[in-house]
Amino acid sequence: MMTGAIRKLASHLQTTPLHPQWFAFLREKENLRQTCSKLEGLILDVGCADCKPRLFLPAEAIYVGIDHYSTATERYGTRPDVFGDAQSLPIADGVVDHALLLDVLEHLPDPDRCIGELHRVLKPGGSLTMQVPFLYPIHDAPLDFRRWTSHGLQRAAARHGYAISTEMAIGHPLETATLNANIAMSKTVLNWLRGRNPLAVLGLLLPVVVFTANLSAWLFASMSRSDGLMPYSYRMTWIKC
Repeated sequence: MMTGAIRKLASHLQTTPLHPQWFAFLREKENLRQTCSKLEGLILDVGCADCKPRLFLPAEAIYVGIDHYSTATERYGTRPDVFGDAQSLPIADGVVDHALLLDVLEHLPDPDRCIGELHRVLKPGGSLTMQVPFLYPIHDAPLDFRRWTSHGLQRAAARHGYAISTEMAIGHPLETATLNANIAMSKTVLNWLRGRNPLAVLGLLLPVVVFTANLSAWLFASMSRSDGLMPYSYRMTWIKC
């Protein structure tokens, strides 16, 4: 009960520096706005979860969200437009103008098959925008299989017949380090609570530590030049050749 209440409270704080994963949410809306605001035609959102990209698309765009049945119903309690497997899309060849694959590829046993399927359903010149974690903890276990560098993604694009239009490393090293440290501390405190460890009393300090670490990392990162050494995510847009 206690850990469930903590998780519920944390979900309400995710857009504030009090949240351990604040950096993971900090640029989410802006990135979605940049990605989606100019898309036209048929937009296929693979692994759509709560269909958030729909909110940032032009009114005339046709949005179709697809997700695996068990993922939508058992993990997230959501209802996509279409139930389907990202590795075997129930979509005709060459009908999609733009595809979104946001924080999905790492959860697929055969990511190359998914990338090939998206190439199949896209129109020539159509775009695929994907985001994948890099320096980020295991999540949605046991369905978390891989991490990619930008170099690995570049090779995947070439292998499947895409040209890279844009690429972005998300997270200054200070932000990434803080994000992972916050997650590690929070998970440790949750484990102490579950195990009724006396050290759980130190959890009272966690909000102060997280808040201070987040603001400090944000401040110093904003005063430093960009550095792609250790992003927590990558975002790329590929064009079907």
